[in-house]
Amino acid sequence: MRHYPVNSPQAAARIVALTVVADGDIAEAEIECLDRLAVHEQLGLTRHELLALLDTFCEDLLSSGQLNWADTCPVDERTLADLMGEIQDPALRLKVLRICVELAEVDAQVDDGESNVLIAAVEHWGLHHEMFRSSTRN
Repeated sequence: MRHYPVNSPQAAARIVALTVVADGDIAEAEIECLDRLAVHEQLGLTRHELLALLDTFCEDLLSSGQLNWADTCPVDERTLADLMGEIQDPALRLKVLRICVELAEVDAQVDDGESNVLIAAVEHWGLHHEMFRSSTRN
């Protein structure tokens, strides 16, 4: 698996890509959601760069032998921790988590794999209180 600089657009986009593939399918609704939210712009990438990173991430998963479409997160715990560890900026963590939540909910159903990614982000980044505060503001 490639490594990206901490807090880089590529590191953030890779977590978004993980959320997209976590349910075992890259749905058209997810691609439309990426465009609607202008995720590439939010992360400091072009649309082409974001989609290329999604492809590259899938290639990395295939070459590492971690790709597993069994309704669970398609990476092991250590890799998941490494990916989450590349995002250390608190504001970027919140931005990425909010994007990932939108993507996971785009089909009106959060699958186990997507849920595992979201839970890992909240736990690794210590966002338990922030998520509670966000839900009480609505």
